[in-house]
Amino acid sequence: MKKVQTKGVTSSLRLRRLFLHTVALSAAIGLMPAMAAAPVAEKPSQPKLVVVVVIDGLPQEQVARYRDQFGQGGFRRLIDQGAWFGNAHQAHGVTVTAVGHAAILTGAYPYQHGIIGNNWTDPSTLASVYCTEDSSHKYIGEETKDSDGTSPNKLKVTTLGDELRYATGDRSKVIAVSGKDRGAILLAGKTGTAYMFMSKTGNFASSTYYMQSHPEWVQRYNNAKPQDRYYGKLWKPLLADTAYVNDASDDIVAPKTGKNNRFPFQMFSESGNLDEGYYNNLRATPFLDELTLDFARATIENEKLGQNAAGVTDILGVSLSGHDYVNHAYGPESRASHDHLQRVDRMLGDFFTYIDKRIGLDNTIIILTADHGFPNTPEFAKTKQLNAERIDGAKMFAALNTHLAEKFKAEKLALNWSAPNIILDSKLIEQRGLKRDEVENVAARFLLSYVGVADVYTRTQLENGAVPNNHISKLMQRAWHRQVSGDLMVVPKPFSFFSYGATGTTHGSPYSYDTNVPLLVMGKHWIKPGAYGQYVEIADIAPSLAYLLRIRPPAAAEGRVLTEVLR
Repeated sequence: MKKVQTKGVTSSLRLRRLFLHTVALSAAIGLMPAMAAAPVAEKPSQPKLVVVVVIDGLPQEQVARYRDQFGQGGFRRLIDQGAWFGNAHQAHGVTVTAVGHAAILTGAYPYQHGIIGNNWTDPSTLASVYCTEDSSHKYIGEETKDSDGTSPNKLKVTTLGDELRYATGDRSKVIAVSGKDRGAILLAGKTGTAYMFMSKTGNFASSTYYMQSHPEWVQRYNNAKPQDRYYGKLWKPLLADTAYVNDASDDIVAPKTGKNNRFPFQMFSESGNLDEGYYNNLRATPFLDELTLDFARATIENEKLGQNAAGVTDILGVSLSGHDYVNHAYGPESRASHDHLQRVDRMLGDFFTYIDKRIGLDNTIIILTADHGFPNTPEFAKTKQLNAERIDGAKMFAALNTHLAEKFKAEKLALNWSAPNIILDSKLIEQRGLKRDEVENVAARFLLSYVGVADVYTRTQLENGAVPNNHISKLMQRAWHRQVSGDLMVVPKPFSFFSYGATGTTHGSPYSYDTNVPLLVMGKHWIKPGAYGQYVEIADIAPSLAYLLRIRPPAAAEGRVLTEVLR
């Protein structure tokens, strides 16, 4: 009896040891995770806030070139903790502010969304059109000029924010702020709310399209006059002189003209007072971006973004306009542009830290991109042995009309030039019994012989989709809208552009220096960090966010879902 009991005890111990060994082995190979690991915090199904940061006029190459000088919390945080697409493009041929901003949250191209430029000419009336003008609405408490941007009525499609508000019964809040009206309005969409910097007063204002009067918090913010704190302040280089040794000489990109166009830049007005001259001067400085981010913080706090009582996702769009103004004046190769980006980086670091404390970055998706890039100034490009021309569009247009008159014995067959579009006189062509496609082709052949012109696309080609099978032609086809574009689209040669001045630079071409922009996406629970080199488009942002938010994509979205970075 005793012997049997001993055997039973021994057998029991062996079974227990075997069981414990099995448990340990199972835990090691992941078969019993509940017993092997501590409980893991549940991943939130939806972000509380999506923040879309657009840096107006930022080429991707500037992010790559200056990345080692960035601080810890801005670009570097996004690069290290998020997904960085180094080969992302604004994939349309007219790369300007309005077109790029329209693409970001519609996922559409101009031939669908209808925003073909910042300004264009109406082919039927020949009236000048501004992308966000709407005479039926006014700025709230501010002077409104005829061409000021006050509504998204010319945007022909929905945005991500519109679809989110539809899906949540308007419980989600969608708000955009910017130094430019078009930067805010085209991010806010049809049903969001836009606030923009007023260069006459330095206030931020909305328009009667969105509301009849400002909320009390906006009135309180503007009454505090934060824009006045920069008067007399110097913008001087942030880094040591050695950090800027590879930048272009100021003698090349900023020839002295008797005005304050060299470091240090001082904030002032000619009158010596806080007036329109001073507020307007803030635009091409980091102070405009600091004000925009300051107003964005006030928006988050007072509108309780990311803390929606309905438990739904909110969207905040922040478009920083200063870099575009600086690059236009001095080029992306300049000390001014270099220093401006470093200052924006530090501002973004503070802004992201604020979001982390207020809402939690773990509850937030952040997108950073740009509406377009920038070419170098022609003067700098020539020092690199590149053929770069400033093309006088007015002279080119006059020469075209002279040529057409000689060929067809009819004066002013070309009615209007609004880069890159030329409108022909269809009525005169018909009255003279001319063939439209013949006039188009004669005009195109002449323009192709003009100095600085690379290619010309005609209405007949574009209507029939009969453009050459190459990448540039594809981008130009996307940029042309049947109802609002012209009869000819003129493309300058690489490094050349249409210009009416003798200094600075501009953008708007289908070349990579204008299309290749940063795309950085961060969201701990939704995005896999890493550097990604595949070709992607900014039009991919909207459908990717729609997928994550479990809503339908915007109506005309053609981008793809960036599944390679989704967890």
